[in-house]
Amino acid sequence: MLPQRVLVFDIETIPDVAAGRRLLGLEGLSDQEVVRAMRTRRLQKTGASDFLAHPYHQIIAISVALRADDSLSIWSLGETNSDESKLLERFFDGIERFTPILVSWNGSGFDLPVIHYRSLLHGVAGNRYWDIGESDRDFKWNNYLNRYHARHLDLMDVLSGYQPRATAPLQEIALLLGFPGKMGMSGAVVWDKYQAGALDEIRHYCETDVLNTFLVYLQFEKARGNLSPAVLDKEHELLADTLQQSAQSHLLEFLRAWKSLGRPEAVIATD
Repeated sequence: MLPQRVLVFDIETIPDVAAGRRLLGLEGLSDQEVVRAMRTRRLQKTGASDFLAHPYHQIIAISVALRADDSLSIWSLGETNSDESKLLERFFDGIERFTPILVSWNGSGFDLPVIHYRSLLHGVAGNRYWDIGESDRDFKWNNYLNRYHARHLDLMDVLSGYQPRATAPLQEIALLLGFPGKMGMSGAVVWDKYQAGALDEIRHYCETDVLNTFLVYLQFEKARGNLSPAVLDKEHELLADTLQQSAQSHLLEFLRAWKSLGRPEAVIATD
């Protein structure tokens, strides 16, 4: 069986233009020029990649799937125009309220470090998240921060055996397992989409990443012996019903793509 409460999460980010302009002395340049300069300097520093260091990422979307008791909900935190601090407050509020098992893909390597730096910047508190036993003795031995504890499951970390050379992108694993994957968008275009004002599209994309992660998580729990084939079918049925009842076009599109792959039969029967 699954833990009582599971929160699958993913974030989408853009370059923190204000920080880049201030820290790199780029006053007078346009946002696009600042971003180009930030990426160029990063490439010069690393010699291999222009992907910005964690503190220079600004969070514009946090999407989640909450599996609690007998229900499943999929949504993006806050509103489309919510600022970064509000998104962070909502994230930590959810942990405070539910104390869920966090599930991510590369959350230890990217999402959570970015959340840490940005919550530090905005002064957003997350008492339950940061607890390592001071408030709750149980958290001394099992908390969200220790890499090998169970309150945060980074699927990429665990499946790769914590070996950097063995990691794989979520997209590849989702497609390998017969799930829809990213469906026409990727993180590489998020900045351009943001510049075009397509924040809703970014939030929807983030939610599909969460759906793929949730499906991989279910498959992982089956591999661990925690879900029987019959219970896995029921989890798939719950997900299919949730997507169908959402009446949101991007979630229905994900469901149709999942059905078209013929996995699983329980989903095909939901028409």
